[in-house]
Amino acid sequence: MADPKRFYLIDGYAQFFRAFHAIRTPMSSPVTKEPTNATFGFVGMLLKVLRECDPSYLVVAIDVSGDTEGLRNEIYPEYKANRDEPPEGLFVQIDRCIALLKAIGVPVIGVERYEADDVIATICDAVADEGVLTRIVSKDKDLQQLLREGAVEMHDVHTDALVTEQVLMEEKGIAPAQVRDMLALMGDTVDNVPGVPGIGVKTAAKLIADFETLDALVQEAQKEKGAIKGKRQENIVASVDQLGMSLDLVTLRHDAPIEFAFEEASVEKFELAKLMPILKELGFNRYQDELKGLIGDEGASEASNERLGDGFGGLFEQAAADSGQVTASAEGYTLVRTAAELDEMIDALRAAKLIAFDTETTGLEATQCGLVGLSFAAADGEDGTRAWYVPVRSPEPKTHLDEAAVLNSLRGVLEDESVPKTAHNVKFDQLVLRNAPFEEQGGSRVDPILVRGVVFDSMVASYLVDAARSSHSMDALALALLGHQCISIKDLIGTGKSQKGFDEVPLEQAFVYACEDAEITLRLYGVLEKQLREMGLGELFDGVELPLVSVLAELEHNGIQVEPDELDRQAGRLSERIEELRREIDDASPRAFNPDSPKQLAGVLFNKVDDEEVGLGIKPLKKTKTGYSTDVETLEKLAADPEVESNLPSLIVEYRQLTKLVSTYLVALKDAISARDGRIHASFNQTVAATGRLSSSDPNLQNIPIRTEVGRLIRKAFVAPEGRVLVAADYSQIELRMLAHLSQDQALIEAFERGEDIHRAVAAQIHEVKADEVTREMREGAKMVNFGIVYGITAFGLARRLGVSNGEAAEIIDGYRARFPGITTFLQECVEQAKERGYVETILKRRRPIDGIDSKNPSRRALAERMAINSVVQGSAADLIKVAMVKLQASIDASQEAFRSALMLLQIHDELVLECDENDAQAVSEALMLGMEAAMELRVPLRVEVSVGRDWFEAK
Repeated sequence: MADPKRFYLIDGYAQFFRAFHAIRTPMSSPVTKEPTNATFGFVGMLLKVLRECDPSYLVVAIDVSGDTEGLRNEIYPEYKANRDEPPEGLFVQIDRCIALLKAIGVPVIGVERYEADDVIATICDAVADEGVLTRIVSKDKDLQQLLREGAVEMHDVHTDALVTEQVLMEEKGIAPAQVRDMLALMGDTVDNVPGVPGIGVKTAAKLIADFETLDALVQEAQKEKGAIKGKRQENIVASVDQLGMSLDLVTLRHDAPIEFAFEEASVEKFELAKLMPILKELGFNRYQDELKGLIGDEGASEASNERLGDGFGGLFEQAAADSGQVTASAEGYTLVRTAAELDEMIDALRAAKLIAFDTETTGLEATQCGLVGLSFAAADGEDGTRAWYVPVRSPEPKTHLDEAAVLNSLRGVLEDESVPKTAHNVKFDQLVLRNAPFEEQGGSRVDPILVRGVVFDSMVASYLVDAARSSHSMDALALALLGHQCISIKDLIGTGKSQKGFDEVPLEQAFVYACEDAEITLRLYGVLEKQLREMGLGELFDGVELPLVSVLAELEHNGIQVEPDELDRQAGRLSERIEELRREIDDASPRAFNPDSPKQLAGVLFNKVDDEEVGLGIKPLKKTKTGYSTDVETLEKLAADPEVESNLPSLIVEYRQLTKLVSTYLVALKDAISARDGRIHASFNQTVAATGRLSSSDPNLQNIPIRTEVGRLIRKAFVAPEGRVLVAADYSQIELRMLAHLSQDQALIEAFERGEDIHRAVAAQIHEVKADEVTREMREGAKMVNFGIVYGITAFGLARRLGVSNGEAAEIIDGYRARFPGITTFLQECVEQAKERGYVETILKRRRPIDGIDSKNPSRRALAERMAINSVVQGSAADLIKVAMVKLQASIDASQEAFRSALMLLQIHDELVLECDENDAQAVSEALMLGMEAAMELRVPLRVEVSVGRDWFEAK
């Protein structure tokens, strides 16, 4: 006999809440900016059901009445009365999930006054004669009443656990018909169902199993000399009057007035392809591949080319009206194959008021990949927009011009300052054209192209308009601002092992994709440029952020020379110490274990000495979901605890530090060295950190540890070529100086003006002593508050760092606030600005939206307040170093005498690293220090520390 078809009944709200609480990391749509953590979890569950559970039918049941508006409230007004307020940000995601389900045709069923459990019970009855196996996606114990062997099961999709009638009997010793008796007996604190005090689920199940029914149990408890005695008997007898009501509350209704057509739940009728544009709108990239596996490549391709309708709440209507609707067709697009066509395009570009351009490449590493083609777009008067694609590599190389011919012809336009250009992530395009393998091709020489005349970058503009947007990609902005679904690059090149290069894509497909990129870039200019000016961000964009793009391109192009032999020497030395540590760890442990396994380490540390798996018997400090914590904070506390006699915690701390140094830094850095020039060309990201700070990637040089000597030694591998040196310049206490300027606190300003040791000066103020009377402990406390004040340091946090009581830490913080009232007022003003405007501003008027500043959740509100303060101070410090970089690079480009041989290489936190000829080191050092100190005029003097060395370690 064939297996019955499966009918999946999803308990909607149970899954919404589960998803919300399972994913606590903030997530948001790059298009609509709505929160998406619960939506992401729910969609993942839904796709897993469709992909792995082989459902023939599927329905989602939901509650449509409030917690106090149902049938059960008529029985007991206090039913669910003590439930907490739903989490902020949940209901908008529930609405989104329901809209998503309806869009693809999944029946979503709810009935006023009835709960979802009643709907599920009623549907189970309705399909009982359809010959299907019903699986309820829920863990709700109430629904165990519905279990029927071979007919109704419960399925926890997340763990793949099945609860059947047989499993219920094996685990609890009761049948489905007895579940309601068990529930009434135990009660429910969440739903406020009165039960019998002192009886939990295990006891309730056993009592019902023993006496079969609640009535029989009550009758036995009422006997003077029955089997139930003592306090339990007293509690049951005292609860008799309310047990009948409790039984009524937990009993599922099977008569919910629903309109349910069985065949409407058929999965075959679902329009899953309609989910694809929604996934793109939400930014769920991983799920797009999963959906393709369900609907096939052809269905996915059709879905990708569909424009969203009205969207979710009419999100795109105004943007579409402002910008004009974009079409993903080849109309107005030209594939340039011949010299004549190229000349005609160049003439059109020169005549345009603004052109957009983009590069297509063989990869994503701008300094290493090859050029495949260039696309351009320009407004064409009343005829709209024209776009062109000029290939230089393709599967049909004989049908178009080669790289040398194309680039030599385009050089005039690309390098012409008078031809205004816009791009999306223009730094990438600049680097590709500057770093492509320009070799002799058919006798023609191609020199690097230095793109000039860039007046706009839509990625950078989007970042300034809304730094909190989760993605500033062109596809995300096209959806958000133009209401347009771009052609997916995955549809052209595929993914995973079968992925091909863009130079392998047929030209008829490649040119439409490339032209669309250029056209969208031009249209984004029309929307974002207007927003920038209206928000008062034009000066920041024109004077700092746009010029910085070219500065960062310079840094990435220059790179920094790295000695692989030095990395190998350090790795070898550390590997020897790691092996020593392994032996010492074995000696310190009561049994053999894997030091890389937190679970095994926890057993060794915290198991008792007489356990079967023997341990050291150390008292655990922190519990996790899977056991006891062995994180670095825990291990450092144990290592410092005089009552812990074992040196194992300190050995593990060192072991972890060294293994991470070897694997994460020494090996990764060596792999990142370019074979072409022996230098590392890291990326410096301008549109990632919401505070305005730059970040680094591929590799992340900002994460190279400098707090320990062994970590700092990694910098020895970063060297200058023969005859040259590295010059490193670091702003001194820049965030504190920025805090003094912004807060206008006179005491802090005067301390900086006198050039005092700021931590000692602050300690003297707090403790009301002379500077020479400040102890090391006083200075350390002041230092911690100085660095922590803009991060919202608490007494608890300070106490933990200083190893003092919470009371002592509170006294230090209170003393700080009393002696520096201007700072306290400033911090309050930052929070008030966030509450009033929804964002805060830096010294250059950079904005950062602050979400949750009015939250009813105290911890979320406190986090938002800390973010508001930190964003102003740290963001202003970021503004300063960006201004310094722009001005210094301008001096380098102008070949000023002091910088005649200088190259800017790195920007790490508050530090700049340059390279210059050895003979110019003194002049570069002085000019660098003067330039950085004069970058902005603040109420306090800026101080820069400069050092010179053959390698980065020596220069620091």
